[in-house]
Amino acid sequence: MTLNAQTHISALVKQLAHDAGFELAGVASVRKHPELQHFEPWIDAGYAGEMKYLETRDEAGNLKRGSLASAIPWARSVIVCAINYNTAQPYSTEFSDPDRGWISRYAWSKEDYHEAVMRRLREVERRLRQEVAHMGQVLQTRCYVDTGPLVERVYAKYAGIGWIGKNTCILNQKLGSWLFLGVILTSLELDVDLPNPDRCGTCTCCIDACPTDAFVGPYQLDSNRCISYLTIEKRGAIPEDLRAGVGRHVFGCDICQDVCPWNRKAAATAAPEFQPREELINPALEWLARLSVDEFRNVFRRTPLRRAKHLGLRRNAITAMGNSRNPRFLPLLNRLVSDPDPVISEHANWAKARLSAET
Repeated sequence: MTLNAQTHISALVKQLAHDAGFELAGVASVRKHPELQHFEPWIDAGYAGEMKYLETRDEAGNLKRGSLASAIPWARSVIVCAINYNTAQPYSTEFSDPDRGWISRYAWSKEDYHEAVMRRLREVERRLRQEVAHMGQVLQTRCYVDTGPLVERVYAKYAGIGWIGKNTCILNQKLGSWLFLGVILTSLELDVDLPNPDRCGTCTCCIDACPTDAFVGPYQLDSNRCISYLTIEKRGAIPEDLRAGVGRHVFGCDICQDVCPWNRKAAATAAPEFQPREELINPALEWLARLSVDEFRNVFRRTPLRRAKHLGLRRNAITAMGNSRNPRFLPLLNRLVSDPDPVISEHANWAKARLSAET
C-alpha cells in the first residue's frame, strides 16, 4: 500500500466510525507498548482473582493479552473506537435510599453494550472492506468488544482516545471516562495516532474514595478487592472483611469514576441503545433478594447482569441489606437464613447480625 493510500484509509476509518455513531476513533500499532510489560507481573501477583480467561497463554507459554503480535501474527494495526454511555442520572455518590441497591451505570441500558458496540463496529468493518476492495488490497479484520486477546485501554491510549487514569480507566479530556471501547484488528499498516498526555496530575480522588482499598497504587488495581469484581465475577461468598465496603452495590461500582474531576461535566449519551431502563436504576433490594430464577432470566436476559448469575445477584442484594442500616429487612433475612443455598444462607446470617447490632 502506498503512503497516500495508507493515509487515506487512516482518515477514512475515523469518518466511518463517526458515521456509525462513535464519538472517538484512532489507530494504534500492534507493538508491545510499555504498559503491557506490567501485565504478567500483575497476573503473577494474583490481582486477576478468579478471572482465569485473562491468563490464557499461547503455545510458547506467553500471555496472549501481553503480546498481540504473537497472539494474532497477521495483525498490523488496531483501530479503536469509543462511544459515550453516560446518562442524565445522578451518580452513585449522590445515592442514599436505604431500600435500594446500586447497579453500575454501564448496565442500565436497554441493550447489552457488547451487542450495541459490536453492531456499530461491524458497520465500520463492512464499509472499510468495501473501500479496500476498490483499491485492490487484501484485507483481514477481526472485531472485539471486551473479548479479544488484548488490553483494550493500552491500545486506546496509543490510538489517541485518551490516557489511562490512576483508576485504570481510559479518560478523555472532553468526554471523561464513560466510554465503551471496541477494536478492529486489521492486516493493513495504517497511520497511527499520538497518545494523549496523562492529565491526572497529583489527583488521587479515585484511590482515596475506594471503600475496599482496591488500588495497590496509582494505575494498579487488585481485582480481589474491587467492588465490581466482587459483585460480578466472584463466585461463592464475598470475603467477610470486604462486605461492609461493598455498601449497597449489587452489580458493579462507579465510585472511582463518579468522583473523578474529569467526569464533572461529562455529557450524556445520545445513543438510544444506552438509555436506561427504569427498573435497573436503584432497584429495590427486597425484590432482588426474592428474585426467582425465571424472573432473573426474563428481566435481565439482554443485560450485562446475566454475568453475576441468579445466586450472585441475590447474594449481593443480601449483602447490601446488611449495609443498609434498615431494620425493615430483618424479617426477610430471618427467612433467608434457611435458604437451601449455603452462600445465600451464610450472607443472610451476616446481614442479620450486622443489622441487629446497629438497632
